[in-house]
Amino acid sequence: MTKRVTYLDNAATTPVRPEVLEAMLPYLGKEAFGNPSSPHRFGRAARAGIEEAKRTVAEALGAEPNQVIFTSGGTEADNLAIIGAALAARDRGGPFRVAVSAIEHKATLAAAHAVKHLGGEEIILPVTASGLVADGALDAALARGVALVSVMWVNNEVGTIQPVARIAARCCDAGVLFHSDAVQAFGKIPVSLRGVNCTLLTISGHKIGAPKGIGALIVRDRKAVEAIIHGGGQQFGIRPGTENVPGIVGLGTAARLAVEEQQALAARLGALREELERRLLAIVPDAVINGWQGERAPHISNVSIPGTDSEALLMHLDLAGIACSSGSACSTGAVEPSHVLTAMSVPRELGVAALRFSFGKDSTSEDVEAVAQVMPKIVEKVRSLSAVLHR
Repeated sequence: MTKRVTYLDNAATTPVRPEVLEAMLPYLGKEAFGNPSSPHRFGRAARAGIEEAKRTVAEALGAEPNQVIFTSGGTEADNLAIIGAALAARDRGGPFRVAVSAIEHKATLAAAHAVKHLGGEEIILPVTASGLVADGALDAALARGVALVSVMWVNNEVGTIQPVARIAARCCDAGVLFHSDAVQAFGKIPVSLRGVNCTLLTISGHKIGAPKGIGALIVRDRKAVEAIIHGGGQQFGIRPGTENVPGIVGLGTAARLAVEEQQALAARLGALREELERRLLAIVPDAVINGWQGERAPHISNVSIPGTDSEALLMHLDLAGIACSSGSACSTGAVEPSHVLTAMSVPRELGVAALRFSFGKDSTSEDVEAVAQVMPKIVEKVRSLSAVLHR
């Protein structure tokens, strides 16, 4: 009998939804495979798919279709927003300087560092123990003058929800562009640009049931960013290159479904997360839920198990048929605690013992039960081994 596998790493990636695959298939076949820049019928069919997806994504996010710029994913979108905004500001004679929070995804942090490498400056905004950006640090950065502030809507490791509308309003009052990485927020909590002074917004397809390799940057002011890829002038020259038509169509379908299902999904995933944390704290009373002090997205739980290390826990969980992670999937294999937990002042011994469980559309109470069943023996085994090794 095949052992049941429990997948609780949806913050890393999600399976492609059947509805998304069905929408993509015509654009992989002989009728709509054309280059969307070509004027013949094959190109027109491909272009029509792109335009429909633009309208769908724009409606889902409270934007306009001509503000949707498709990218290869969240990493490219973050880079385009941050480096592109800094370059545009420099060209206008403005500050060649960006400010990003200390708990951003590595794509954002690396983009800010790239601005520094190009001769600009980066400001890293500290956060509180709950992961919220410190108000005083933001005020100081705005007073100093920056081209852009970037703060993620929902943190990918602990699920902290930032007060994006308030931060965006403060940036607007200071005449500073605001970007938010909404990759983990979209589809899990309400995300809309209606009434939010956010000029640039990132989403990624593979977090919401679309394929890997497709994402989008909402650009509400084309003068706000300078292109960082150069080519044939597609997408207003902001992101040139022949478009990934099947991926774009898939993203459109996934975005529509994400908005339609968000409220019900959030309620169900929030209940699963609460049950998982209740069960884990009953099994390991000294466990710590990271980020519990603030408002969190419903699909992410980050738990530290004192006296263990995450690598050993992950190995034993994987052998038991449980797939989760130790933090961001983009920093696997790290011996040190994640930069997110470090920025939140989580002690090192807890940081290296952290697990991230993340729920998705297909998650059920059986997944919670599976974790609860195997955790007592795994924790006991890893703690015994850690004591022997004096970790």
